[in-house]
Amino acid sequence: MEQQELMVRAAWFYHVEGLTQAQIGERMNLTRRRINELLALALEQGVVRVSFSSPFAENVELEARLCERFGLQHAIVSPTPGDPVHMHAVIGRASAAFLDRLIQVRKPRSIGVGWGATLYETARQMNQAQEPDMRIRSLMGGLTRGSEINTFEIVRSFAKVLNAKCHYFAAPIYAGSEEAHAVVMAQPVFQEFVRDAANVDVSFLSVGDVTGQSLQVRYGLPAQTKVSELVAAGAVGDILGRYLDTEGRSVHHCVNRQVISPDLEAYCSIPTRIVASGGPHKHAILLAVLRAQLATAVVTDADSARVLLM
Repeated sequence: MEQQELMVRAAWFYHVEGLTQAQIGERMNLTRRRINELLALALEQGVVRVSFSSPFAENVELEARLCERFGLQHAIVSPTPGDPVHMHAVIGRASAAFLDRLIQVRKPRSIGVGWGATLYETARQMNQAQEPDMRIRSLMGGLTRGSEINTFEIVRSFAKVLNAKCHYFAAPIYAGSEEAHAVVMAQPVFQEFVRDAANVDVSFLSVGDVTGQSLQVRYGLPAQTKVSELVAAGAVGDILGRYLDTEGRSVHHCVNRQVISPDLEAYCSIPTRIVASGGPHKHAILLAVLRAQLATAVVTDADSARVLLM
C-alpha cells in the first residue's frame, strides 16, 4: 500500500501540479531516481493515462503504424487539406521540413531528385543552406516540353536553395523506341549517368498515377503509347518513369524498356529513398511502392495514410 500511495502522490505532483522530478524528490524525501521509477510505474499500471488533444497526435500515430507495417525508417504525415488543390503545397511543406532536418543531421554528399509539383513545392519551402560540397543530381530524364516542374528546373531549385553543385541530365524520360533506347544507353555518358544516379546518398521522388491528373500521362509518354494499354497491363502508376502493378513489380509493357532512369534494383541500392505524394489518385501507386519496399521514407497526407493502412 505504501508504494501505491507514493506512486499516486508522485504522479499527481508531476502531471497535475507540474513539479519537476527534483522538486518532487525534495517534497517526498526521495531520490530523483526513485521518483523516476514511481512515475514509470504509474504509467505502466494505468494509474496515469496520457492523452493528446492536438489533431497532430493522430498523425504521429499514423506515422508509427506506417513504419511498422511497411518497414520504413521514417514516415511523415501531414494534415489533409480541405481543398485538394493545396495537396502539393502541404506535402511539399512537410517534405521540406523533413529534408532540412535530414541534411542538417546526416550531411549527405549527394541527393538525387525527380520532378513534379510536390518536388517544386518542397524546394520552394526549404530553408536556405550552405552545402557547396553537396551534389544534386537528376535521377531521370524529363519532359520534352518546358515546365517549371520539369527535371532541369527541379534540380536547379534544390541546388540553389542548398548552394550545392548542380548535375543535370539532358535527356527525355523515354526514348522513342526500344531500339533507340538500346543505342542511347550504350553511350558512355548515359552509362555514367545511371551509375552516378544510383550512387547518391539520398533520393527524393514523387510517384505518378495513371489518370489524367498525371503530367507524364498527359505530356511525357512516348508517341503512340496509350495509358489504357498500361492499365490493361496492370499498371497503377510509376516511379522513376517505370510503371508498376499493385505489388510494385514492373509491368510487361514496352514503355518500361524505353525509360531513361536507373532500374529498380539499382535504385534500391540508394540508402535513403524518400517518396512524397498524396491524394486519392496516388493511393494505389503509393501502396504498390510501399509493398515492394521501394521507399525507406514516405511523406503523405493523413487521409492517404489511413487508406494505406486499411
